[in-house]
Amino acid sequence: MKNLQQNYDQLSPLQRAALAVKEMRSRLDAMERQQTEEIAIIGIGCQFPGGASNPDSFWQLLRDGIDATRDVPSQRWDVGTYYDSNPETPGKTYTKRGGFLNTIETFDAEFFGLSPREAVTMDPQQRLLLEVSYAALENAGQAADKLIGSKSGVFVGISVNEYAQTIFNNADIDVYTATGNALSVAAGRLSYALGLQGPSLVVDTACSSSLVAVHLACQSLRMGECRLALAGGAYLMVSPQTAIAMSKLRAFSPDGRCKTFDASADGYGRGEGCGIVVLKRLSDALNDNDNILACIRGSAVNQDGRSSGLTVPNGQAQEAVIRTALDNAKVDPTRISYVETHGTGTSLGDPLEVKALANVLGVRTQSQQLAIGSVKTNIGHLEAAAGIASLIKVVLAMQHGEIPPHLHLKQLNPHISLEGRQITIPTKLTPWTVETEQKRLAGVSSFGFSGTNVHVV
Repeated sequence: MKNLQQNYDQLSPLQRAALAVKEMRSRLDAMERQQTEEIAIIGIGCQFPGGASNPDSFWQLLRDGIDATRDVPSQRWDVGTYYDSNPETPGKTYTKRGGFLNTIETFDAEFFGLSPREAVTMDPQQRLLLEVSYAALENAGQAADKLIGSKSGVFVGISVNEYAQTIFNNADIDVYTATGNALSVAAGRLSYALGLQGPSLVVDTACSSSLVAVHLACQSLRMGECRLALAGGAYLMVSPQTAIAMSKLRAFSPDGRCKTFDASADGYGRGEGCGIVVLKRLSDALNDNDNILACIRGSAVNQDGRSSGLTVPNGQAQEAVIRTALDNAKVDPTRISYVETHGTGTSLGDPLEVKALANVLGVRTQSQQLAIGSVKTNIGHLEAAAGIASLIKVVLAMQHGEIPPHLHLKQLNPHISLEGRQITIPTKLTPWTVETEQKRLAGVSSFGFSGTNVHVV
């Protein structure tokens, strides 16, 4: 140390200034590396329609091109009471189909330290988040008891609690009602149950909630607020009231299916489920010898602002969020070989989204094909959990080197133009090939009817 000081004292003022500049540049480079470090996905948990209760069964459903929608189960509500094909009929919904989980009634309350009485009062979305988060940690090889007291974060996308709308009257309210049905507690209960002491928050940007939650988790990890993060979202359909409200907006497809990019696209089909990913900074995941499934290179969030209507998408805003995500990821647009689109199956939204993608990603050579698709054609639009379902689909496709078939595409929407663009919509299981020595790179989009857009690379 003494010799270093002597050497420094012997430097001229100009040399000292040059040394100070070099040290400052080194610090700035280190800060930039930290703020742009890739985020490793090391575990996945999910419960999606069609019996997709884990990543393997979800992949099989996608690979086989299964439409997992069905009529509303009688355990949810009486279809005959609330269905009418006329959208104008008060108190009725004009669709009776969606993507439903096989069961939401079973729950091991004791395993999570809950009494049966408390579990019954809880929003089933909270129960689902507990189960899927625990499964995600198991998938990641993370022992839950080792995380107690750790700087681990929880970022949950959740938008509506339908359970409270129909289950309770004044006489049913008890000591557990408030905590069991507050959306904020969906994240707080996870942190409490697992003993996690990092950031814990709920995100509600409607349909983009869960992917915005992933974006915020990545930022928190890069800032050092947490070392591990659980990120994702949940949505369950347990009441007809949301369906009635959205019917009045004419948001639904009468047949309950998302016919994304097709000429017959006439609204979205509903879906439900839960997905959680376990995230770490790439450097930590490598140091911990974690199984890295994929890496998030960059992401961005923006807003439609004053579009032509409150719930009307803004193509320019979509272009901007994709460009910003690519800039943050330091990825050339032509390197993206697949985009999992928001793709709800609306006659207005689909053409706007494809045009935005084409403007940002579509100038390519013959060898730089861009494939696009939408998981909503399989399981419906999971609303607050839609983005995480899309992200998990992409990770599984990368793992298997295959792009699952996009369903319900018989005739391209006449307002979508792919002429002169190297853009394809695979309707069969397709090998995900890339040029030699290049990695598979994908984009995932999620756009909320609130106007909040997010894109992840």
